[in-house]
Amino acid sequence: MDFSDVFNFSDYDRLIPLVANSLWAGVLLALVGGLIGVFVMNRELSFAVHGISELSFAGAAIFLLFGLDVVFGSVVGSLTAALIIAVLGDRSKDRNSIVAVLMPFGLGIGILALALYPGRAANKFGLLTGQIVAVDDPKLASLAVISAIVLVSMVVIWRPLLFATLDSEVAAARGVNTRVLGIVFVMLLGLAVAAAVQVVGALLVLALLVTPAASALRLSKSQLWVPVLSVAFAFVAMIGGILLALGGGLPISPYVTTISFLIYLIARGISFIRGKLEVSK
Repeated sequence: MDFSDVFNFSDYDRLIPLVANSLWAGVLLALVGGLIGVFVMNRELSFAVHGISELSFAGAAIFLLFGLDVVFGSVVGSLTAALIIAVLGDRSKDRNSIVAVLMPFGLGIGILALALYPGRAANKFGLLTGQIVAVDDPKLASLAVISAIVLVSMVVIWRPLLFATLDSEVAAARGVNTRVLGIVFVMLLGLAVAAAVQVVGALLVLALLVTPAASALRLSKSQLWVPVLSVAFAFVAMIGGILLALGGGLPISPYVTTISFLIYLIARGISFIRGKLEVSK
């Protein structure tokens, strides 16, 4: 394999304008994924993200098969999965069982729909691994609307959701409706997954909605710095992944996941060194 197949920056001045929409989508997804990922980690919903992404993939694939809007299909699939998890998976044990059932079902239905789809193979592959040039103007507008809904909703519920996440029993005693908050958050998570699937693909959405927040939590416990770091890490992974994928002409997801993983390894290393220094004092 020629190294230039993976990294090739010779035509960047000509290629970057072609992915302007993808770059804007990356900024939106980094902001949404970084913020919502903090609660995904703290509420132990990492496994649920994967389950929702499989149903999102199934919804997108079915809508693609019938010539309908893929983004809307992805949203329908995500919200369906999120609603099932939120209503039936109140306890962690039940939630994990439900997700484990949803994942193979969603993946199987999605693969069936893609197998029946007579169109270009790139459209099929992109739903799983992401496509750097797939974000046209209508799709960017859809992503912007979804991102705005998620961000505005998160701002509104941030404080009570944080309270319920850190100490649900005390929050409930203070009058916070933790059950409703939990359902609302999982539905917002479903929207975030639907948005992310359009760019990074269904199989590797965890790199955007989980890994940046996991890295941030390794470096800080601050309620301010954790979301700031999480968004920053998601931004570096998304924009860096898009720019690297542009050079190689390959799917975006391997680059995004690799950058996210490297950030996580660095964060773990810093956390380990910091812990050793504190013990030695």
